Amino acid sequence: MEPLSEDTGRDWTEPGIYSAAPGVYRIPLPLPNDALRAVNVYAITDGTELVMIDSGWALDAAREQLATALKGIGAQLGDISQFLVTHVHRDHYTQAVALRREFGSKVALGALEEPSLKISANPDAFGMFAQIELLRRSGADLVVEALGRMFDGFERTDMGDWEDPDEWLTPGRRTVLPGRELDVVHTPGHTTGHVVFVDGEAGLLFSGDHVLPHITPSIGFQPAIADLPLNDYLDSLRLVRAMPDTRLLPAHGPVSESVHERVDELLEHHRQRLETMGAKILGGATTAYETAASLGWTRRLRKLSEMDAFNQTLAVLETGAHLDLLVSQGKLAAAEVDGVRRYTAP
Repeated sequence: MEPLSEDTGRDWTEPGIYSAAPGVYRIPLPLPNDALRAVNVYAITDGTELVMIDSGWALDAAREQLATALKGIGAQLGDISQFLVTHVHRDHYTQAVALRREFGSKVALGALEEPSLKISANPDAFGMFAQIELLRRSGADLVVEALGRMFDGFERTDMGDWEDPDEWLTPGRRTVLPGRELDVVHTPGHTTGHVVFVDGEAGLLFSGDHVLPHITPSIGFQPAIADLPLNDYLDSLRLVRAMPDTRLLPAHGPVSESVHERVDELLEHHRQRLETMGAKILGGATTAYETAASLGWTRRLRKLSEMDAFNQTLAVLETGAHLDLLVSQGKLAAAEVDGVRRYTAP
């Protein structure tokens, strides 16, 4: 089987199938109405068996694009024996569930994603309930109102996407194909049960959303909230940094040559954000919302007010995660006042 194209990293969202390493192929799948535009899934094959890392969103366009890409290595959707999923977010998990119903593929997900999956599968639960409560606690009522307008008339049609996996993954080594082993490594932060897959022999890290080459993954956006998600995330980055350096195969963005290089950049980014956010509180801001509104976001340093309600939500929640970590470190103090968490000098 030959790849359609080598993975040159030009436009990483361009449909197709790209050789990322011997026996490993990157397949971008569409993300409609999302600035990221695509999610990478990875096909691992020995020419007979086929295993996928992540699956994409359960959308007709993603299914068709995956089927077309697999033809480039002489495979079909029904040839996928199992999906190893990095985390519970819909653009990684839900297509695996849909294809399991159709073809009988097995699905595996990190064990600590179970609480979030249960909430997502509850027909009486709105998927962003926890985030709305956190926004109110952050003093971000304006964002809550904007979300209300965004989701006005919204009806859930995704209940079938949130079935349990066949296997709850725990850390350790597993044989995925004859002669090919992957280490499952628990990397909480982006979500509580996030895992990455390490192919030590080939020098590859399938990083999901844990390490991304051009953006920092969101912190705090999951149905079952964590106490200190940023602390979890930084610890997970340090865990990966302590491993031998490998090639980075991310869920969003192009393949790159050094995990260590990118992890160092992410650690430095969060060090700077912690310093900047702490200074904003000492300078007079009192809530996560006020702090987020005083910062620039994305590479273009956009104002919070210039972003849509969903991205404002991500920004405020990430700010709260930084401020709560500073409180845990004794660098700030916090108290609840009329349901709003307010920060001060220690």
